[in-house]
Amino acid sequence: MAESNCGSCAFRAKYDNRPKSLLGRLWRWHAGWCPGWKQYMSSLPEPERSKTAEKYNMKKYLA
Repeated sequence: MAESNCGSCAFRAKYDNRPKSLLGRLWRWHAGWCPGWKQYMSSLPEPERSKTAEKYNMKKYLA
């Protein structure tokens, strides 16, 4: 499988800039089931994964 683009995703940046915008909420919903996001999160080292999961309130990735 190709390397994930999630770390520099423009769609994710929309959420970071304006989480309550339509595109921000759409990204957050998408990230909940996206196989690429799951792969990206699994590839992160534990401290960074926990920090990212906490930032986006994704409890399933918290240790």
